[in-house]
Amino acid sequence: MMGKNTSSEGYFVLLGFSNWPHLEVVLFVVILMFYLMTLVGNLFIIILSYLDAHLHTPMYFFLSNLSFLDLCYTTSSIPQLLVNLWGPEKTISYTGCMIQLYFVLALGTTECVLLVVMSYDRYAAVCRPLHYAVLMNPRFCHLLAVASWVSGFTTSALHSSFTFWVPLCGHRQVDHFFCEVPALLR
Repeated sequence: MMGKNTSSEGYFVLLGFSNWPHLEVVLFVVILMFYLMTLVGNLFIIILSYLDAHLHTPMYFFLSNLSFLDLCYTTSSIPQLLVNLWGPEKTISYTGCMIQLYFVLALGTTECVLLVVMSYDRYAAVCRPLHYAVLMNPRFCHLLAVASWVSGFTTSALHSSFTFWVPLCGHRQVDHFFCEVPALLR
């Protein structure tokens, strides 16, 4: 039977940029600007790919998936970072940390698999142009996208659960700006 993790009742302190308190406001503004640009840019790609009939191709289908993935990925950690930079509280609940770790791992893995799928799409377009329409039919593209998402979230469930089964020493400080496996294991 597994032992109860001693930090499960509390919180973690995300040290992040706390060594440079005089830079926290500047970092907050810069990171917020880049976060908003990321949101607007990715939403623009998704909306444009959806509205323009000329862009209803496998390449733009996968690019829209990648843009949505990027929206989710940045949103899984940046808002917590902004909260920690803005105020004196630098904490995240144990549950919040578990959820953040799960989504960061899931979305990161999904991105890797989706990039492999996108490279296969480009390979088929360049090296098999006469067979491209048959190889990359809409049903197969949707299947590849679903497989990317499912594999990312399944792998993350295993990886994050193994990370939180490791007994913690009671030390609640995480020397990072979000919940990441190496920082939590230290």
